[in-house]
Amino acid sequence: MNGAHDMGGVDGFGPVIPEPNEPVFHGEWERRVLAMTLAMARPGGWNIDMSRFAREDRSPADYLSKTYYQIWLVGLERLMQERGLVMPDEIEAGRMLHPPKAGVAVLASKDVDAMLCRGAPTERAATSAPLFAIGDRVRARNIHPAGHIRLPRYVRGHVGVVELLHGAHVFADSNARGAGENPQQLYTVRFTGPELWGERADPRTAVSVDAWESYLERAE
Repeated sequence: MNGAHDMGGVDGFGPVIPEPNEPVFHGEWERRVLAMTLAMARPGGWNIDMSRFAREDRSPADYLSKTYYQIWLVGLERLMQERGLVMPDEIEAGRMLHPPKAGVAVLASKDVDAMLCRGAPTERAATSAPLFAIGDRVRARNIHPAGHIRLPRYVRGHVGVVELLHGAHVFADSNARGAGENPQQLYTVRFTGPELWGERADPRTAVSVDAWESYLERAE
């Protein structure tokens, strides 16, 4: 999906100004939004790719007008509404107005540490050998799907060199739409600055991007 969230390689937004000694959270509500997003995945049944797409799939005006955790909050609201865990009038009121949905799993406070420590590895058994090897020249496909995609827009159509093989991993595009994990071989591809931004770019600049096999084609 092409959207405002895909800001890599895009100019016109002004300089990046680091915040010295930036805290992890700028307010208690941000901490709560992160905690709720993680906890609600159990009753909601969504995965990390569905959660990402819920945050990204919004208009540029909406996306760019919100702070980081405001985007997380509206994404959480969308996921919960889609699954009948909250109603629009409850979001508007900021409190529960209807009986909770029956038969959903709940993440108890005593189980939080174990869940977070377990993590959610994405590596899976490979169903086929990798098509590319380290050192191969590959082109990122110039694709623009309507759904979730993890291939940055600024590398599409450009040629890079495979520098790492990671084995088979859950394919995020498929996982985000509930169509199964469909594991694919995952690579790290290195692109030079001049390849991405033209001959005036610093030749010492390079960007490495992780890309699933279906994102790539062999470059002549």
